[in-house]
Amino acid sequence: MTALLEIKERIRSFCGRFEVYLVPVIKSILAFLTFHMIRSHLGYMTQLNSMTLVLAFALACALLPVNMIVVFAALLVLLNLFSLSLAACMVSFLVLMVLFLLYFRFSPQKGFYAVLTPLAFIFHVPYVIPVAIGLLDDNPVSVLAMMSGTVMYYLLGGIVANDSAIAEMLEDDSVLTKFVDVLNQFVGNREMMVMLVILTLSTLVVWFIRRLSVDHAWAIAISTGCLLQFILRFICDMQFKLPGSTLEVLAGVAVSALVGFVLQFFFFNLDYTRTERVQFEDDEYYYYVKAVPKIYVAGTEKKVQKFSGDDVPITRRDLAQEMDIDEDLLDF
Repeated sequence: MTALLEIKERIRSFCGRFEVYLVPVIKSILAFLTFHMIRSHLGYMTQLNSMTLVLAFALACALLPVNMIVVFAALLVLLNLFSLSLAACMVSFLVLMVLFLLYFRFSPQKGFYAVLTPLAFIFHVPYVIPVAIGLLDDNPVSVLAMMSGTVMYYLLGGIVANDSAIAEMLEDDSVLTKFVDVLNQFVGNREMMVMLVILTLSTLVVWFIRRLSVDHAWAIAISTGCLLQFILRFICDMQFKLPGSTLEVLAGVAVSALVGFVLQFFFFNLDYTRTERVQFEDDEYYYYVKAVPKIYVAGTEKKVQKFSGDDVPITRRDLAQEMDIDEDLLDF
């Protein structure tokens, strides 16, 4: 355990020292993954299929706020959908405007959640995001960023799954009729509605429990949130016959629990055996304080200094010079 704690402190120290370099690298990687997924799943506009263009956008996002990843991704999506169908582009634009109004109004600083949520869905681990938000974020309004990413994932997934039918609508139907048909496909997506409810409820449950003044609050919050996600998804699968196997859901929830306990180890690793309860007062209040110390082990660097040979005695002057102190201080 001590070795793990020392590794944790070294990682935290490394991240603190090189944060100015790590943050742009992380943003660039997230931007690249996001733009590459859009390119590989949509790709209706051939002019945007260049990997050079994707890399250029990703490198540009490294120097820009994280919300610019969301903006660039939205532009790429709209341009690709415009090449597929004007109705699909119009529906996506309408949905994006509603999401942006909610997102930039209530949680503009949570761009990472909006970007990570669709990526988590693509890698079949969407249950990680609610646990991470519930543990790390102090404001439950951040759930709006996760909801925005969820809606965009299912909107684009529905369009890609029905792209042939949507493209063929142009021959027989008007733009308005196509617009209504595409919008009905989006609104009638049961899996999206179910996932929005599950992810939102689990986020709020994890956030509420981990703020309680009880021992092992984070561990209880992680376990409860993951169990709630599995139970709700299992019930909804039985009720609505949603796609996806129970084993896949169980694996995703297990990964969510693993990530949650890793986050707890790095951000909330407490020693409940040394809990102290303190009470004091001032002129207006009487305070009852529960103090739980963190488990902290600082990594020590040992340095062996050889002053002289084994057979040569060390003089007081030599020792004072090596220690960089006044020689008179060695008088005992």
